[in-house]
Amino acid sequence: MRILILTAGLLFSTLLMAVETQQARVQVEVVASKLDHPWGLDFLADGRLLVSERSGQLRTVTNGKVSDPIQGLPEIWVGGQGGLLDVAVHQEWIYFSYSEPGTLPLTNSTAVARAKLQQNRLTDLQVIFSQQPKYVSRAHFGSRLAFDSEGHLFITLGDRYLPRDDAQTLDNHHGKIVRIWADGRVPKDNPFVAQKGALPEIWSIGHRNLQGAAIHPVTGKLWTHEHGPRGGDEINIPAPGKNYGWPVITYGEEYSGGKIGEGTEKAGMEQPVHYWVPSIAPSGMAFYTGDKFPKWKGDLFVGSLKFRQLVRLELDGDKVVAEERILEDEIGERIRDVVQGPDGFLYLLTDSDNGKIIRLTP
Repeated sequence: MRILILTAGLLFSTLLMAVETQQARVQVEVVASKLDHPWGLDFLADGRLLVSERSGQLRTVTNGKVSDPIQGLPEIWVGGQGGLLDVAVHQEWIYFSYSEPGTLPLTNSTAVARAKLQQNRLTDLQVIFSQQPKYVSRAHFGSRLAFDSEGHLFITLGDRYLPRDDAQTLDNHHGKIVRIWADGRVPKDNPFVAQKGALPEIWSIGHRNLQGAAIHPVTGKLWTHEHGPRGGDEINIPAPGKNYGWPVITYGEEYSGGKIGEGTEKAGMEQPVHYWVPSIAPSGMAFYTGDKFPKWKGDLFVGSLKFRQLVRLELDGDKVVAEERILEDEIGERIRDVVQGPDGFLYLLTDSDNGKIIRLTP
């Protein structure tokens, strides 16, 4: 059941929608709109929202007011699924992933840079990671950013669509998760540091196109999700040096309906914690740790691009034991990112040329 209420807030106009879910009654508020395919969302120390637009703009949002584009970004390759992608605030730095143009025509790859924000301009810009090699491709860039409690930065990297087999070899960053320090240095305990021919940043292999990453608030483990092809979207808990199977094993199939790889299981390759058939096209990921929704505490939230809904997953340790689909009809837009704010509310990004920041409150 839903109730629509149009109200003028003290700071800005907002649309409120009351939605009944299994565990909570939720108010849906539109905080900001008219964003151009927003992709990543985080909070600055002063409470402002920081949001990326895939078309290459980085903006702040204050009391519903969207800023002019922040100046000082590096050159960004914009096309297909590429552009300005995830954002993360860590200590005094802003981190962002983007598709970086190569020296050869039409080539590109995922890169990560950090900078400091001074008024409406980036300063002290440093490119701390660049996916290698660069390809001519418009797809499968990844790329979410997640910091653990020790200051490691995990970067999820897509397989670039073709050739798929790159995801199984250690001489490239395609279809991988990498782990670096916040300044770009490679940790000495990364699993392939001492292996000849392996790129030292690699943490895990055998991934397709990962667009969700979050650190578990209790265990400190990295959780990710990735797009399958036709079916076979996965949630994994990537461990150092492990192989997650793509494209050798998958619960999905070719878009044409044909078989991919050798089946769904193989020795030496990990099984997902959870998978979806049919695909939901997952994007964005957050564990709920706040007190505004007590019955949601410890649950995992994932956005769905395909079904335009929010997925709530109940966990028992490392297992998914229940699933609820929220906002199936109410929003009607692709959900690109999910973030818990410092206020304990959940924030969503919708992916369109009139993209919105949506806040969920009790």
